[in-house]
Amino acid sequence: MSELNWKETFDLLETGEVRSAEKVDGKWVANVAVKKAILSSFKDGNLVDFGNEGFPGFIDKHNLPPQKFTPERGVRMVPGGSSVRRGAYVAKGVIIMPPAYVNVGAYVDEGTMIDSHALVGSCAQIGKNVHLSAGVQIGGVLEPVGLAPVIIEDNAFIGAGAVIVEGIQVLKGAVIAPGVILSKGVPVYDCVNERTLERGEPIPENAIVVPGTRPVNDKLAWAKNMGLSMNCALIVKYRDEKSDASLELEQFLR
Repeated sequence: MSELNWKETFDLLETGEVRSAEKVDGKWVANVAVKKAILSSFKDGNLVDFGNEGFPGFIDKHNLPPQKFTPERGVRMVPGGSSVRRGAYVAKGVIIMPPAYVNVGAYVDEGTMIDSHALVGSCAQIGKNVHLSAGVQIGGVLEPVGLAPVIIEDNAFIGAGAVIVEGIQVLKGAVIAPGVILSKGVPVYDCVNERTLERGEPIPENAIVVPGTRPVNDKLAWAKNMGLSMNCALIVKYRDEKSDASLELEQFLR
């Protein structure tokens, strides 16, 4: 992989033959060679007008055009302003509602729905049958090249307006409630198992995560005296038959 140029890398990314992150011995790691190739494409690209490609008024690097879909790919790209950039993989059965954006190096697996105003950032990895609700922001991670991107594993449900950035991993079946913010600076408290997740620790399988607040610490005495609180996330339960039933409605939309 280290000898491939950006064009070869993009071709392999778009077919899913290579990925910008891989699971090795149960842990997600960045594919450094792929990320370096993507970064090199920005240096090699020249600004062009994409009007002749059907996008009047849009200017970008000539080697990073938006993809064009055909019925044979089996992807529902609903009209209305969405875009999938060169070098991203979108599998059969994916639904993309407008407007949405999938950036270079991203991987979106079968049966996933990307709802309106959702972003799948550069190199983000989205599993099978994931639902990214309206306004979800999945951050991209290109640099540093050794840092794994945001990972959303199979059957996860990400609620409206959730923000997941800085390489956070959400494991299989987890449910992220609307408005939750997950980053390495936001603590996550597992109220079921009565523990605090380590910094950057993945959200566990089947966890149901809701927004929360926590008191400020003693270093911010004035804020503490004012009764102010800071953002956090709370695991309040793990999925069961009742919570699964509440998520079944989306199957009727496919």
